[in-house]
Amino acid sequence: MKYFRLYRKFIIQYVKSLMQNKLDFFLGLFGFFMMQASGIAFLFLVFEKIPNLNGWSFDEIVFIYGFAQLPRGIDHLFTDNIWLLSSPMIVRGNFDRYLIRPINPLFHLIADRFQPDALGELIVGCSLITISLSRLHLSLGLIDIMLMLFAVLCGSVIYTSIKLFFASLAFWIKDSFSIMHLTYMTSEFAKYPLSIYSKPIQIAISFIIPFAFAAFFPASYFVNKANFIESIGTGLIVAIVSFCIAYFTWLQGIKVYESAGN
Repeated sequence: MKYFRLYRKFIIQYVKSLMQNKLDFFLGLFGFFMMQASGIAFLFLVFEKIPNLNGWSFDEIVFIYGFAQLPRGIDHLFTDNIWLLSSPMIVRGNFDRYLIRPINPLFHLIADRFQPDALGELIVGCSLITISLSRLHLSLGLIDIMLMLFAVLCGSVIYTSIKLFFASLAFWIKDSFSIMHLTYMTSEFAKYPLSIYSKPIQIAISFIIPFAFAAFFPASYFVNKANFIESIGTGLIVAIVSFCIAYFTWLQGIKVYESAGN
């Protein structure tokens, strides 16, 4: 309850600040919509020339594309502050303030910033899923909706864990932003069927940087292209393992943290 009250306080403070900067929020939201629209337009142009892509139809790929926005959007909404750990926070010694307060430092770091422009990702994702399901003549029952929410939650944990792991490297190398940004950009590959990529890329985004288990695999289950164990079940295991590795790295990083000027 203590953490819930603190997080609610941080959100209320951030929303008040946001209301004072409405223009920035709406410009950011508009920019995101335009970026996603260009991605869908590119897919449409591709499918104008070909009937399917390695056995995947346009609507099935749109569903995967939309599903991928949900875990990434939730990660963006609640844990965006982890990005700051990767660059200026360690170098400037700003991380000190997270260690002197009587709450978990990771919780404090995450709760210190709420990113409402991530709502754009969630709106786009839900819209694309709804449209593609309708065009595919598929309907989701209550159990399917619950499974989708569960899969999205697991996917969000995977996104956050990967981000936390690479951000925590800054405890040793001081600035891990470049490698973290490069790694995070590979999540774009998980918006499309793995079968269109070469084997090295499939292995990389499945077992080295497992974004595929946050987007492609669970999305495949809902369009009847994968079984439960391969998609939802394995996604849960990957989420747990990813978080354990990331949190362990974070804890070890705190032990070697020396603050600025030392």
